[in-house]
Amino acid sequence: MTRDARAFWLRAPGEGEIRSVTLPAPGPDEVLVRTRYSGVSRGTETLVFAGRVPADQYATMRAPFQEGDFPAPVKYGYLSVGEVEEGPDALRGRTVFCLHPHQSAYVVPADAVVVVPEAVPAARAVLAGTVETAVNALWDAAPLVGDRVTVVGGGMVGCSVAALLARFPGVRTELVDADPARAGVAAALGVDFALPADAAVGRDLVVHASASADGLQRSLELLRPEGTVLELSWYGDRPVTLSLGGAFHSRRLRIQSSQVGTVSPRRADRSYADRLALALDLLAEPTFDALLTGRSRFAELPDVLDRLSTGRLPALCHLITYDGE
Repeated sequence: MTRDARAFWLRAPGEGEIRSVTLPAPGPDEVLVRTRYSGVSRGTETLVFAGRVPADQYATMRAPFQEGDFPAPVKYGYLSVGEVEEGPDALRGRTVFCLHPHQSAYVVPADAVVVVPEAVPAARAVLAGTVETAVNALWDAAPLVGDRVTVVGGGMVGCSVAALLARFPGVRTELVDADPARAGVAAALGVDFALPADAAVGRDLVVHASASADGLQRSLELLRPEGTVLELSWYGDRPVTLSLGGAFHSRRLRIQSSQVGTVSPRRADRSYADRLALALDLLAEPTFDALLTGRSRFAELPDVLDRLSTGRLPALCHLITYDGE
């Protein structure tokens, strides 16, 4: 059994490369996974690629199987799906999800992988890490039956939140984005769409995921009195300026943060493993395929991340394939 593999590394900010690695033999409680697909988390990974992780967030932003340190050289990523080639009998031959960087094969503890349900195609399963973020966000926000909810920002996270909200009884969800092309994605997810200037007002809850100050400001403007903005954006090292005069205090508006690094305190009865398993179960819904907007071979990943980070390649989740890599 060959244990040679190839891994994507950020050599320097804005410069990626593929490196050869030799894998260790898996121990009795480990698995060797041969990767089939990985997903590029466009928002976070392009900030990492550009070297824009703030120094005070290096520890917080560290991925589970990251090697190296920010800003570079670093091996980063966390949306990987593959097949177990070696390991415990219960896992051998199974398709699994792992929070692992982009790499053609890897050895990890057996409890670091989660079996992908048979109803979930392997390619769609790369979205598990993003849907997990959306699950945690809705645990934090705790929308009620009949709430009027808007999601501002039609990226991977925003669309994942919208897709889940579309299942809530009595909740009419509107996805807001500056790109008119996101209307097609919204329709596929089963939610309404509006450009920022045309967005509905008087909302009980606005989930903000545009990673822009303008988006956060518009989110506040859409709320009813005593409404809440749930902030999901990660801005890296960019400052955010808001106008909090006028109606912010008189309408008693609220901004609440949410981050996938900890399980929502509203669900203290659930573990990280529970949350990820739930995300994978939810991905049995075919509408999530609307978030997979392109694919490239693993060898092309350095160029793909360069084009994503500069906006030359528009995408939600860009799928990386490893067959014959």
